[in-house]
Amino acid sequence: MPGKLKAKIVAGRHLPVMDRASDLTDAFVEVKFGNTTFKTDVYPKSLNPQWNSEWFKFEVDDEDLQDEPLQITVLDHDTYSANDAIGKVYIDIDPLLCSEAATVISGWLPIYDTIHGIRGEINVLVKVDLFNDLNRFRQSSCGVKFFCTTSIPRCYRAVMVHGFVEELVVNEDPEYQWIDRIRTPRASNEARQRLIFLMSGELQRKIGLKVLEMGGNAVVGYLQCFDLEGESGLVVRAIGTACTLEKISTFPATATHPNNSSPSKDMKEPGFGEEAPGVPLSSGPPTPLRAQTFSSFSPSKSYSRQSSSSDTELSLTPKTGGHLCHFCMIPPSPFCVFQEYPFFTLTAFPPGFLLHVGGVVSARSVKLLDRIHNPDEPETRDAWWEEIRQEIKSHAKALGCHAVVGYSESTSICEEVCILSASGTAAVLSSRFMQDGPLDTEHRLFEEVVSPGCGFCHIPYDELNIPFPAQLTYCYCCRRYKVPDVLFTTIDLPTEANVTGKGCLIQARLCRTKKKAQGEGNATAISSLLPFLEYELHTQLMNKLKLRGMNALFGLRIQISVGETMLLGLASATGVYLTALPSPGGIQIAGKTPSDITYEQHISTMQKKINDTIDKNKELYEINPPEVVEEIIGSPIPEPRQRSRLFRSHSESSDEVSELDLSHGKKDAFVLEIDDTDAVEDIHALLTDSPTPAGFYSCNTEIMPGIQNWTSAIQMFTSVRVFRLNANLTNQGLNKIFSDLCENLLKSLYFKLRSMVPCCLCHLNFTVAIPEDELIQVAVTAVAMSFDKEQPLENGKQSGEKTLIKGKHVLYSPSVDYSSFADRCSSWIEQLKLKAHTIRRGSVKTTSSLEKASPLPEGRSRSLRSNRSYSGSSVAVVKMTPLSFIPGAKIIKYLGIINMFFIRETSSLREEGGVSGFLHTFIAEVFAMVRAHVAALGGNAVVSYSMKECVFMENPNKNQAQCLINVSGDAVIFVRESELESTSVQTQSATTHTSNGGEGT
Repeated sequence: MPGKLKAKIVAGRHLPVMDRASDLTDAFVEVKFGNTTFKTDVYPKSLNPQWNSEWFKFEVDDEDLQDEPLQITVLDHDTYSANDAIGKVYIDIDPLLCSEAATVISGWLPIYDTIHGIRGEINVLVKVDLFNDLNRFRQSSCGVKFFCTTSIPRCYRAVMVHGFVEELVVNEDPEYQWIDRIRTPRASNEARQRLIFLMSGELQRKIGLKVLEMGGNAVVGYLQCFDLEGESGLVVRAIGTACTLEKISTFPATATHPNNSSPSKDMKEPGFGEEAPGVPLSSGPPTPLRAQTFSSFSPSKSYSRQSSSSDTELSLTPKTGGHLCHFCMIPPSPFCVFQEYPFFTLTAFPPGFLLHVGGVVSARSVKLLDRIHNPDEPETRDAWWEEIRQEIKSHAKALGCHAVVGYSESTSICEEVCILSASGTAAVLSSRFMQDGPLDTEHRLFEEVVSPGCGFCHIPYDELNIPFPAQLTYCYCCRRYKVPDVLFTTIDLPTEANVTGKGCLIQARLCRTKKKAQGEGNATAISSLLPFLEYELHTQLMNKLKLRGMNALFGLRIQISVGETMLLGLASATGVYLTALPSPGGIQIAGKTPSDITYEQHISTMQKKINDTIDKNKELYEINPPEVVEEIIGSPIPEPRQRSRLFRSHSESSDEVSELDLSHGKKDAFVLEIDDTDAVEDIHALLTDSPTPAGFYSCNTEIMPGIQNWTSAIQMFTSVRVFRLNANLTNQGLNKIFSDLCENLLKSLYFKLRSMVPCCLCHLNFTVAIPEDELIQVAVTAVAMSFDKEQPLENGKQSGEKTLIKGKHVLYSPSVDYSSFADRCSSWIEQLKLKAHTIRRGSVKTTSSLEKASPLPEGRSRSLRSNRSYSGSSVAVVKMTPLSFIPGAKIIKYLGIINMFFIRETSSLREEGGVSGFLHTFIAEVFAMVRAHVAALGGNAVVSYSMKECVFMENPNKNQAQCLINVSGDAVIFVRESELESTSVQTQSATTHTSNGGEGT
């Protein structure tokens, strides 16, 4: 499908001074796509040039349109020397290649330089004209939509979910290709940045081709990652879930949700083939997919480069009389493999879609990096991930599950060692969307009798052949099927789940030292440490879960980071009390050391503290499970014939002797044994976790369990903190420092957001790294959402101030600081007052006059001008949130994916405010550039925003630092539901008036 790309350069503003003699700039622009370059005329002696160029036209194939970004370079013209670079703009053309997305890119875009940051803005217009081409051998995937959100997008419904898609591309890293180590910072960074843009476009195109071959038209839950392997090379990977989506074309007021401010109800928006009120799916009742739809799916094909065809062909080829699932192509037998990798990157599903959840499955592998010799043959990295995925699939099968949901992959690299990690939740997906046909009667009966609020908790494995020790009891809701005592998952809490009380963020943090080593010795040492590290993380999670009186974890994410002398582990999840699961017993301390009166008193004191902490947490999180013992005693035990064969024992006698464990939950079933000093320290650390301030709640899932009455006041923030360790620290010392670092980061967030109380920090995404020896880096992205506020925020001045403060919140978010939290409070208050005062009296006009009235040195003026222009410009109204929705609003259009990679380097670190000032400025510039590109697409928000990579490197001796950031999200257009309702009322009144007039006539 050939196409014509057209670009027009309109104007520039706030350009930096490049000619010291005149304090002005002779600017011109180069527009490059592929190997073709156009230039504008030189606009002499102006910081706000008006080029108004003609349309520059590029005739290219759509394959190139997907792979290549449009590159706009702004330069200063010099007659007697080389032209000086001002900065560049990379524009992704992919959103223009889909008919349902954006049609034009138009607006002011920041001019970015990897050394100086944002250096003004440029106004551009970009359009694409595509021509139909029925070439069956084409290599483009134009029209395939990509979504970062891990649930079905709001204004679409899923006709079919085809399954897992993956791809990776490799190349040599320009950073390590400079001869004799002669490196020019700007040239190296720009070469690297351009290569990553190219690899990202190629990867997205190849993923799209696989989706087209599978018969889909979209990728949901798209996760793209960069592996910076140093001298070995550069790897860009992506995974996602292939879907066939159908646009819901109309949004009548009757289709809005009863509670406009409740995202939990918004989550129930029609998605997987469900019929929306006022939006019929078809002329008749909802039916499974018609037979002709399967013609677009070629199940005999394999979609992985290194697949073994035996399982795939047997499971995917439809046989005569076979029946496949409505949207997942699931065979009737839950133990049948319906795809080579039955993985789903989705974390949120419609009610009833998850039949059973087996638990978390994970796999890790340590690899030695070798040099990438041929970028066209990435077999080595493919084989690595093949091993990991096969292991995940076998774990799910051992749990009696045929699918893995909430699936993700990650890496951690240090020198020549790479740790590959993959995790997900083993699950059995519902067969209620099966076509009519012979289906297992017992299985169908089981689905009918299970309560939708507890069915996903019921175990999918045979209780007599459990691959791990577990305590099983009958469900506390339906009292028919067995449930585990604790449930860990990587998905969001299902909307239909019965929950008691509220949830909370639970984190396990761990540091382990290791000796410096090289090559295989280093890989072996890491391999031997990993199992123990992960075991201790799980133990911490279990202890903290029981300490809060809860019995389930959702959104579990375990990160392992490797450094030269240590391993770092961080596990984050949201703890909840599932009503279907038994109440967790208390924590009992048992000592193994010789009896001593003082020691026994110490044990008794700690035991009392633990019991008091559990009681306080139950009161804080409102965990008051209903007393169901009497009901259970009076309830008959299910007859054997009513049970699913999944839960029936191999021996018939076991069904007859099964009894309810009525004492479960009333005893201290969990014992902590103290056998050395480290165990005592662990218990002290368990009890010294700082309590959440009154009025605050936190979770790492999209929806906070137990809270429904959200307001529309949200505020997203990103914070990065770097801490330098002292040498010769023990494991206990490292653990304390790491734990304090995370705790202080949370405390600082609570302090800054105290004006939003009551409020909840949702989607708390922690990312930990060891960028250099003796450095720990923690980055966090989250959104603060207020709920049930006694004095709601007034429309007008206050809300406007909050929006502007949100736009520049990162400028006073916490970063590198070696002083205590208490010492920083006073300075933060002054900064907050100063920022609020500036924003109250500031506007676009005022800030411009301030710039003219108080000129600053060149190094400072460039940065401040760009920040000021964005704080008051229209770009500031673009909302950013890591959630897939906006409370109190309706997403009416998805404009395309935002996937941007930035590099920033400085050789004057101290002059820019140290590491703190450098990181603050860079993150603020990233926010500004993302907002500008979304506004140019015609959008007013970014949903599912995430900062996937933040790699920071520092050389304090040379006053140098470098940072690489990768961000992504979905550009959307949203409308407030109140506006939709008023529009609908006006439309209805106009219609009534017209009809009355017609009758009169």
